[in-house]
Amino acid sequence: MLEELHIRNVALIEEAWIEPGPKLTVLTGETGAGKTVLLSALKLIMGERADTALIRTGADAAQIEAQWAGETVATRTLNVSGRNRCTLNGELVNVGTLADTLGPTVDLHGQHDHQALLRPATHATLLDAWGGAQLAEKAAAYRSAFAAYREAVKAQEHLQAHLTKSAEEVELGRIALAEIKRIDPQPNEDDELAAILPALQNAEAFSEALGEAVEALRGGESRGDGGAQGASGAVDRLAHACNVLSAVTEHDARLAEVAKIIEQAMLDLEDAGATLRDYAAHVEHNEDKLEETLTRLGALDGLKKRFGPSLDAVLERRSELEAALTVTEDSDGALARAEAEVVATHDTLKAAATAFHDARVEVARTFVKELRAGVISLDMEHATFEVQCTLRDIEQFSAESPDTVEFLYRPAPNAQLRPLAKIASGGEISRVMLALKGVLGAADLAQTLVFDEIDAGIGGATATAIGRRLAMLAGDKQVIVVTHLAQVAAFADTHYVVRKTERSNRAADDTTTEVATTVERVEGDAREAEIARMLSGETSQAARTHARELLVEAQTR
Repeated sequence: MLEELHIRNVALIEEAWIEPGPKLTVLTGETGAGKTVLLSALKLIMGERADTALIRTGADAAQIEAQWAGETVATRTLNVSGRNRCTLNGELVNVGTLADTLGPTVDLHGQHDHQALLRPATHATLLDAWGGAQLAEKAAAYRSAFAAYREAVKAQEHLQAHLTKSAEEVELGRIALAEIKRIDPQPNEDDELAAILPALQNAEAFSEALGEAVEALRGGESRGDGGAQGASGAVDRLAHACNVLSAVTEHDARLAEVAKIIEQAMLDLEDAGATLRDYAAHVEHNEDKLEETLTRLGALDGLKKRFGPSLDAVLERRSELEAALTVTEDSDGALARAEAEVVATHDTLKAAATAFHDARVEVARTFVKELRAGVISLDMEHATFEVQCTLRDIEQFSAESPDTVEFLYRPAPNAQLRPLAKIASGGEISRVMLALKGVLGAADLAQTLVFDEIDAGIGGATATAIGRRLAMLAGDKQVIVVTHLAQVAAFADTHYVVRKTERSNRAADDTTTEVATTVERVEGDAREAEIARMLSGETSQAARTHARELLVEAQTR
């Protein structure tokens, strides 16, 4: 949702701030005041191609800044040289990024720019979203069938490519598989052998170090004399310290704490000694096993160099070669099975596509009925619509749809059906878009809807109906409308007036008149006066009374 639009030096606007409300916002003002300039500025911030003619006369650059809900902030500066500078949340971006990021959030109606509903590529998605659960199951079945069919075709193509390999290539694969099988690598075997290699290579040094460490802990015990005759070790000395202290700890609690610390250290050292003795018992002085380990690691490294780089890659290569040779030895059977899978998934896809297409056609009938009812009240009682769903050949199916879907429009019974983009009148296209938006509801992902020229050539009860429809649409979307009709403006929750003003610029030898556009939010008496002006061109008491009645009627909608 657009929260704020700040415009500087665009056309006749020197500077303007607009804060559209979350519901219905209208822009009013006399013809030529510059209302559509505001929409031009909005198009620029959404990434539309820029024209330097939009830069205010005498200014070096035009600048537009916009803020969306969620604290998304975008700026675009257009210099007289034609260069653009765009930012999104403070980071420099190109115009395309603005279009991709912000374009989908705003739909403009009145000109043929930024109107997602005019692009047939969006129509299938919109119809499916509107159809809801009625189409969701059929769509899921189709997309699953499409994925299975494409996978079957891919597998068949891969098999055919494999079977076209030369006899020499097949024999090379057979030799490679035989080499891998001869060595027969096991998962993680290289890592496990590398882990025990240091102990095998340094067995003697390990034994000496472990013996000295154990002797240091328990003295003569390491030489098998139970420690009775050998040199005193660290554990024995700590035990002696504990015995000495035990005689005096009852007289001083602090010494008792020290004794506990020494006792714990003695226990830890005994555990360490036990661990070292166990480790020493498993140190192997085995030259044959060392040689065997080195030889095995060399063989595994050779495999990794040829088929790796890792042992996992070697094992994967073995599986691939086994599967390939199995296929080669049973090529006729494998090809028959692949072809049968393609045929089966083809038939499943065809059935799923037909079911999806038929469901879309059924949903489309209801959709156009609701759309027809929506335009009748908008002074378009002769207009009709059609959703054209055309089932394509299977080779032209896409992952999302088997159909081409397009919304078509007929302005009168004897007129030709034509695409929405071919509607010539700005007012007519705006009213069609209003009806479409009303029917699509939540299926339309655009958060902000902007209508220009929606009231062209209408008035009276039809204008009131359009105002009421816009107000209803604004219950779910942010709606911004440029209008000349008081009946439409009266339904607004937020009202801005665009005015053209003149001011004199006095120089030493000349006086010139400068025209500028200002934008002002109106409420209360000021809004009542603007509605009165729109009704009768004046703000007399009678006009104000009429305006007040219109506002009261609209606000009780």
